Amino acid sequence: MAAENTLPEHTNNINNMKLLFDFFPIILFFASYYQAKLLIENTFIGQLINPDKPDFINATIVATAVAIIASFIQVGYHWINTRKFERMHLFSLVLITVLGSITIFFGNPAFIQWKPTVLNWLFAGVFLGSMYMGDKPIIQRMMDQQIKLPEHVWKTLNLSWIAFFFVSGAANLYVAFYYNLSASDQARMDTWVNFKLFGLMGLTIGFVILQAIYLSRHITEDDIEDELNKNGENQ
Repeated sequence: MAAENTLPEHTNNINNMKLLFDFFPIILFFASYYQAKLLIENTFIGQLINPDKPDFINATIVATAVAIIASFIQVGYHWINTRKFERMHLFSLVLITVLGSITIFFGNPAFIQWKPTVLNWLFAGVFLGSMYMGDKPIIQRMMDQQIKLPEHVWKTLNLSWIAFFFVSGAANLYVAFYYNLSASDQARMDTWVNFKLFGLMGLTIGFVILQAIYLSRHITEDDIEDELNKNGENQ
């Protein structure tokens, strides 16, 4: 019983830390957006900002620049610690650098607002394509060294990730461009920034919890027994 409790708990702790690390640029985007006025008034950033533009445009520009820097730090820190690059971080870095730079140059938030949708739908396409190219779905390639699961479970997990990425991308698109159209541009941008952190993070946390519950059944039935047998043989 101790082993049954320890493995899922250890896995959940690792997933929670990774989740926070993955959201590092988004958290800084959120913080710098709402503290943009302070940064503009008290740092050199103010010299780079056009004071004639609306406050929410300047706040978006500041937050986007901070998020780009944070993404480079995220990728660099991961490489220093593991000597490897994580594909999700690299895809995100490329997108935020390209779309973020366009946002900063033109002063148009629409480009950076597209970034979560493009990234999520890109991942949905990759996960979907992996079911038809290669001998394993991509989720199995990523996790089968940690746990052993039946083929139908891997397929279900991969399909659930496809659905999650598609729904997340669609939700971002709706909030960014179609939600509460009667509100002011400032209010709509604030709503999207809040959704970008709390909404997308909430969707991710909820999905991870559901996935952990689903996996725990199969880990207990298929993986824990093998692990206990291996430990018994080694003693």
